[in-house]
Amino acid sequence: MAGPKTVDAEPVVIPLEVEPATVAYLITKARAFDAKVAPADRDTVSQPGEDEDHDALEDHGDDPVAAEITETIADLNDDEQVELVALTWVGRGDFSAEEWRDAVEAAVERKTGPTADYLLGMPLLGDLLEEGFVALGYSCEDYESAI
Repeated sequence: MAGPKTVDAEPVVIPLEVEPATVAYLITKARAFDAKVAPADRDTVSQPGEDEDHDALEDHGDDPVAAEITETIADLNDDEQVELVALTWVGRGDFSAEEWRDAVEAAVERKTGPTADYLLGMPLLGDLLEEGFVALGYSCEDYESAI
Protein backbone atom coordinates (compact mmCIF):
# COMPACT_ATOMS: atom_id res chain seq x y z
CA MET A 1 0.00 0.00 0.00
CA ALA A 2 1.41 3.32 -1.04
CA GLY A 3 1.72 6.14 1.44
CA PRO A 4 -0.08 9.44 1.08
CA LYS A 5 0.92 11.62 -1.82
CA THR A 6 2.92 14.66 -0.94
CA VAL A 7 2.81 17.74 -3.05
CA ASP A 8 5.84 19.94 -3.16
CA ALA A 9 4.86 23.32 -1.85
CA GLU A 10 5.37 26.25 -4.17
CA PRO A 11 8.23 28.41 -2.98
CA VAL A 12 7.09 31.58 -1.28
CA VAL A 13 8.07 34.67 -3.21
CA ILE A 14 8.44 37.81 -1.14
CA PRO A 15 7.24 40.81 -3.16
CA LEU A 16 9.87 43.43 -3.93
CA GLU A 17 9.61 47.14 -4.69
CA VAL A 18 12.62 46.85 -7.00
CA GLU A 19 11.90 45.09 -10.29
CA PRO A 20 13.24 41.52 -10.18
CA ALA A 21 14.58 41.98 -13.73
CA THR A 22 16.64 44.93 -12.45
CA VAL A 23 18.03 42.78 -9.63
CA ALA A 24 18.94 40.04 -12.12
CA TYR A 25 20.67 42.64 -14.33
CA LEU A 26 22.63 44.00 -11.36
CA ILE A 27 23.66 40.47 -10.35
CA THR A 28 25.06 39.90 -13.84
CA LYS A 29 26.90 43.22 -13.85
CA ALA A 30 28.17 42.74 -10.28
CA ARG A 31 29.59 39.35 -11.24
CA ALA A 32 31.49 40.98 -14.10
CA PHE A 33 32.77 43.64 -11.71
CA ASP A 34 33.67 41.04 -9.04
CA ALA A 35 35.78 39.13 -11.58
CA LYS A 36 38.12 42.06 -12.01
CA VAL A 37 41.45 42.25 -10.27
CA ALA A 38 43.81 45.08 -9.37
CA PRO A 39 45.84 46.41 -12.31
CA ALA A 40 48.91 44.28 -12.95
CA ASP A 41 52.44 45.59 -13.14
CA ARG A 42 53.20 45.31 -16.86
CA ASP A 43 56.74 44.20 -16.07
CA THR A 44 55.34 40.96 -14.66
CA VAL A 45 53.40 39.95 -17.79
CA SER A 46 54.97 36.71 -18.89
CA GLN A 47 54.12 36.81 -22.58
CA PRO A 48 54.35 39.72 -25.01
CA GLY A 49 50.96 40.78 -26.34
CA GLU A 50 48.99 39.72 -23.26
CA ASP A 51 48.26 43.27 -22.12
CA GLU A 52 44.86 43.34 -23.83
CA ASP A 53 43.82 40.11 -22.10
CA HIS A 54 44.84 41.46 -18.71
CA ASP A 55 43.12 44.82 -19.29
CA ALA A 56 39.75 43.09 -19.60
CA LEU A 57 40.00 41.76 -16.05
CA GLU A 58 41.52 44.77 -14.34
CA ASP A 59 39.66 47.05 -12.00
CA HIS A 60 40.22 50.62 -13.19
CA GLY A 61 38.79 53.75 -11.56
CA ASP A 62 36.91 54.59 -14.75
CA ASP A 63 35.48 51.08 -15.04
CA PRO A 64 32.45 51.02 -17.37
CA VAL A 65 30.86 48.10 -15.49
CA ALA A 66 31.05 49.99 -12.20
CA ALA A 67 29.59 53.01 -13.99
CA GLU A 68 26.67 50.90 -15.30
CA ILE A 69 25.98 49.53 -11.82
CA THR A 70 26.18 53.00 -10.27
CA GLU A 71 23.87 54.49 -12.91
CA THR A 72 21.32 51.69 -12.56
CA ILE A 73 21.25 52.04 -8.77
CA ALA A 74 21.04 55.85 -8.98
CA ASP A 75 17.94 55.49 -11.19
CA LEU A 76 16.16 53.54 -8.42
CA ASN A 77 14.07 55.25 -5.76
CA ASP A 78 15.08 55.14 -2.09
CA ASP A 79 12.86 52.12 -1.27
CA GLU A 80 14.34 50.12 -4.14
CA GLN A 81 17.90 51.01 -3.13
CA VAL A 82 17.19 49.98 0.46
CA GLU A 83 15.92 46.63 -0.79
CA LEU A 84 19.15 46.02 -2.71
CA VAL A 85 21.12 46.50 0.49
CA ALA A 86 18.71 44.25 2.39
CA LEU A 87 19.05 41.59 -0.34
CA THR A 88 22.83 41.56 0.08
CA TRP A 89 22.45 41.22 3.84
CA VAL A 90 20.07 38.28 3.41
CA GLY A 91 22.55 36.80 0.92
CA ARG A 92 25.38 37.28 3.40
CA GLY A 93 23.38 35.58 6.15
CA ASP A 94 22.89 38.64 8.36
CA PHE A 95 19.12 38.13 8.04
CA SER A 96 16.96 35.23 6.89
CA ALA A 97 14.20 35.49 4.31
CA GLU A 98 11.72 35.36 7.20
CA GLU A 99 13.42 38.47 8.61
CA TRP A 100 13.04 40.41 5.35
CA ARG A 101 11.11 43.31 6.90
CA ASP A 102 13.78 43.58 9.63
CA ALA A 103 16.52 43.65 6.99
CA VAL A 104 14.73 46.44 5.11
CA GLU A 105 14.20 48.45 8.30
CA ALA A 106 17.86 48.02 9.25
CA ALA A 107 18.96 49.17 5.79
CA VAL A 108 16.85 52.32 6.17
CA GLU A 109 18.26 53.03 9.62
CA ARG A 110 21.90 52.39 8.69
CA LYS A 111 22.05 54.30 5.38
CA THR A 112 24.88 56.81 5.53
CA GLY A 113 25.98 57.42 1.95
CA PRO A 114 25.43 56.50 -1.68
CA THR A 115 24.02 53.00 -2.04
CA ALA A 116 26.13 52.20 -5.12
CA ASP A 117 29.36 53.07 -3.28
CA TYR A 118 28.37 50.84 -0.38
CA LEU A 119 27.39 47.90 -2.58
CA LEU A 120 30.40 48.16 -4.91
CA GLY A 121 32.63 48.01 -1.85
CA MET A 122 31.27 44.56 -0.95
CA PRO A 123 33.41 41.61 -2.01
CA LEU A 124 31.41 39.11 -4.07
CA LEU A 125 28.47 41.50 -4.49
CA GLY A 126 27.02 39.41 -7.34
CA ASP A 127 26.97 36.27 -5.23
CA LEU A 128 25.47 38.04 -2.22
CA LEU A 129 22.73 39.65 -4.29
CA GLU A 130 21.87 36.35 -5.93
CA GLU A 131 21.82 34.45 -2.63
CA GLY A 132 19.40 37.02 -1.20
CA PHE A 133 17.33 37.01 -4.40
CA VAL A 134 17.03 33.22 -4.32
CA ALA A 135 16.24 33.21 -0.58
CA LEU A 136 13.26 35.47 -1.32
CA GLY A 137 11.98 33.00 -3.93
CA TYR A 138 13.38 34.44 -7.17
CA SER A 139 15.65 33.02 -9.86
CA CYS A 140 17.90 34.93 -12.24
CA GLU A 141 17.05 32.37 -14.92
CA ASP A 142 13.48 33.68 -14.92
CA TYR A 143 14.77 37.08 -16.06
CA GLU A 144 17.51 36.11 -18.55
CA SER A 145 15.60 37.53 -21.48
CA ALA A 146 15.46 40.94 -19.77
CA ILE A 147 19.24 41.04 -19.21
